[in-house]
Amino acid sequence: MDEATISQYTLKDIEEGLGKTFKVNITESMVNEFAKISGDYSPMHMDEEHARKTEFKSRICHGMLVGSFFSRLVGMYLPGENGLLLSYSCRHLAACYLDQDVEVGGIIVSKSESTRIITIKATVRDAMGKLLVDGQLKVLVLK
Repeated sequence: MDEATISQYTLKDIEEGLGKTFKVNITESMVNEFAKISGDYSPMHMDEEHARKTEFKSRICHGMLVGSFFSRLVGMYLPGENGLLLSYSCRHLAACYLDQDVEVGGIIVSKSESTRIITIKATVRDAMGKLLVDGQLKVLVLK
């Protein structure tokens, strides 16, 4: 999705049950750039030899990198340009590996007309459907 196709849901367009998903391939470049931005160079993320000695048996990507796709979910899809992420909670349930395809999804579970806040149940799943991250997002709908 590019800027020209950003969703433009307004509060009146949003109903409980509305959902969106998108797919992402977790690349080595993403992990390297996230390490630069966050300053987290843990060998579990950056050193294959070290990671092989862990229970994961290979490098894993930063949990916060995986969770950061919730920002894309809100800003580009649900609701898109009219959304402002106010808060989020995430549970990281399983490791995400480099070069892994994941599906990020969200579904509206509540909407408050008076506060203009929607609650989104957000998830990240691997290609087999295994839940990697489970989250809840509070989003202010600006229009």
